[in-house]
Amino acid sequence: MITFNGQTYALNDPLVAAALAGAGLLLLLFILIIVTMRAAGRSAKMTEPMLFQMQNLGSRVQSLSDGQNQLAGGLHHVSEAQATAQAKMLQLMEQRLADVTRNMTETLQGTSTRTARSLGDLQQRLETIDKAQTNIEKLSGDVLSLQDILSNKQTRGAFGEIQLNDIVHKALPPDAYTLQATLSNGKRADCLIHLPNPPGPIVIDSKFPLEAYEALRRATNNSEAIEAQRMLKIAVRSHIKAISEKYILDGETADGALMFLPSEAVYAELHANFPELVRDGFTAKVWIVSPTTCMATLNTMRAILKDARMREQAGTIRATLKQLHRDVELVVERVSKLDTHFTQARGDIDGILTAAERAGKRAGRLDNFDFEEIAPETNGPSVVPLTKPGA
Repeated sequence: MITFNGQTYALNDPLVAAALAGAGLLLLLFILIIVTMRAAGRSAKMTEPMLFQMQNLGSRVQSLSDGQNQLAGGLHHVSEAQATAQAKMLQLMEQRLADVTRNMTETLQGTSTRTARSLGDLQQRLETIDKAQTNIEKLSGDVLSLQDILSNKQTRGAFGEIQLNDIVHKALPPDAYTLQATLSNGKRADCLIHLPNPPGPIVIDSKFPLEAYEALRRATNNSEAIEAQRMLKIAVRSHIKAISEKYILDGETADGALMFLPSEAVYAELHANFPELVRDGFTAKVWIVSPTTCMATLNTMRAILKDARMREQAGTIRATLKQLHRDVELVVERVSKLDTHFTQARGDIDGILTAAERAGKRAGRLDNFDFEEIAPETNGPSVVPLTKPGA
């Protein structure tokens, strides 16, 4: 590369090569002049040929100078063309860069908007997850509280009674049952249903053999399972016996009672794996019910109570129907009298219409001065009375 007048030229450029060749020739010319001048001192005879050669060399040098000037002009033109091309290239690159910058800005703005929207959605989902997590923690606390409640016999019994009260309250009218009813033997029943005889009032007592059931569920080997089954049988049989002895009283209650289990799982376990306990309940006339079957049983009792009350009110219903029949007869009599009055009024209206028609015809004759056609009536004028004869 060669730098000339602030411009950089490549060595393989033809113009540069030509300029270099001219410069070499010029250098060669100077060398020849020096050699010639030295030779002039040696031989005077050779002066004229040397001068002639020098003239030729001078013309050649002038030609080379003209070529160099042309080369300089060409190089200047090339430099200007290159500067113009560079300016156009820079302008095009600036325009392309502006377009790219604008596109990148729009893309970044769109990406920023989508990112902000996605972050907003993510924030909402995180808030939903936080709420769900809060609910789960609350539910976990409730479950732990329920476990704490069920771990105590007294609170577990209260839990069963509350569940039984809620089911009875939804299934039966308030006057059809008594909660915590005291019997003649001094025993207090969780609920006494006032059914008519037969079968008579029936007791529902809440029992919850949770310890034995939980032991059965936690059993990890055969020996633990057998021991848990034995405990469950003992607990259920003791409950059946207690209900049979306390709440089945001759002449006071029905000849059976209900044992309410406030757990569908325990109820299903008994019917699936301990059918002998269910048969023991049948033998003792103690029927085991779960929340679902208790609701069905109470709905059946509701139908029995409704039928009994309808039988009790049968006499009142018959008396009311008799009074209703008499009222209907009175209505028929009054309608008949009203029809008679309407018939008489219809006859009076027909007579008035006939007299009005006759009066209209006479008025028409008078208007036409047709007196000859008017003849006295032999039977006297026909007058329509406005009131009934004898009134």
